[in-house]
Amino acid sequence: MSWAFAARLWREKRLGAVGGIIFLLFLFCGVFADVLAPYGMNETNLSVRLQSPSLDYPFGTDHLGRDILSRVLIGAQLSMVVGFLAAGLATVISIVIGVASGYFGGRVDMLIQRFVDAWMTFPDLLLLIVVISILGPGMPQIIIVLGALYGIAGSRIVRGSVVSVRESMYTHAAESIGASTWRILTRHILPNVMPVVIVLFTTRVGATILAEAGLSFLGLGVPPPAPTWGSMLSGTGRTYMYLGPWLALAPGLCLTIVVYAINVYGDALRDLLDPRMRGVR
Repeated sequence: MSWAFAARLWREKRLGAVGGIIFLLFLFCGVFADVLAPYGMNETNLSVRLQSPSLDYPFGTDHLGRDILSRVLIGAQLSMVVGFLAAGLATVISIVIGVASGYFGGRVDMLIQRFVDAWMTFPDLLLLIVVISILGPGMPQIIIVLGALYGIAGSRIVRGSVVSVRESMYTHAAESIGASTWRILTRHILPNVMPVVIVLFTTRVGATILAEAGLSFLGLGVPPPAPTWGSMLSGTGRTYMYLGPWLALAPGLCLTIVVYAINVYGDALRDLLDPRMRGVR
C-alpha cells in the first residue's frame, strides 16, 4: 500500500484506517508471538492458578496456572496462519473458477454456475463439520477445507467483475486485432478485477479466522496442546468462566476485535478501489 493511498484511506475512511491499524497490530503480535509471549504456552504453575489479571499476568492465569496472555499471543499466531493461507487458497480458487466462468461464458459458464449453486446450498458450518470429521482435525485439513469452501462461493463475485470487464470496449478491441486468450486474460481481465480480488481476500481472512475459531470451539480445529482462541473459549473458558471471567473474555474479545477490524478495513478498501464508489461520500 502506497503512502498516498494510506493517506487517502485515513482522510476518507477513518474507521477503515483504524481497522487496518488494529489488524496490522494483531498481525505483528502473531508473527512475533514467540518473542512477545512472556511465558511458554503450556508452562504451568499451580501456585498461581486462576489468578486475576495483574502486572505479572496481564490477562490472568487459567486452572493450571498457565499465562493467558502467552496463550492468546500463540493463538493469534495460529489464527493468522490459518486465516492468511486459507484466504489465499480461497482467492486463487475464486480467480480460477470466476475467470473461466465469466470470460468463456456459454455452456462452460452454465455448468460451472450450476455446480456453484449446488455447493452453496449446503450450510457452511455443517459442511465444515462433516469434512473435518472425515479427514480429522489438523491445520492442513482446515486450511484446505476453508479454502475450498470460501473459494467456490467467492467465485461468483469474481465472475461478475469478469463479465463486466469482458464487455468493455478495450477487451473487444483486443479480440478484434487477434490478441490471444492468454494475453487478454493477463493484460486486460485480471488487472481490472484485482481491486475486487484484494477486497475479497481481505474479507476472507476475517471469515476464515472466525470459521477456524468455530471449529476449534467444537473440538474439530487445531488439536491440543496448541492454544487457539476457539479452543480457549470452549475448554477452560467455559468450564471456569464463573471463577475466572478473564478466561473467556481475553480470547473472545481478541477474536471479536480482529474480525471486526478486518471487516471494516475490507469495506473501506472496497469503497476506495471500486470505481463506481469513488464519487460516493
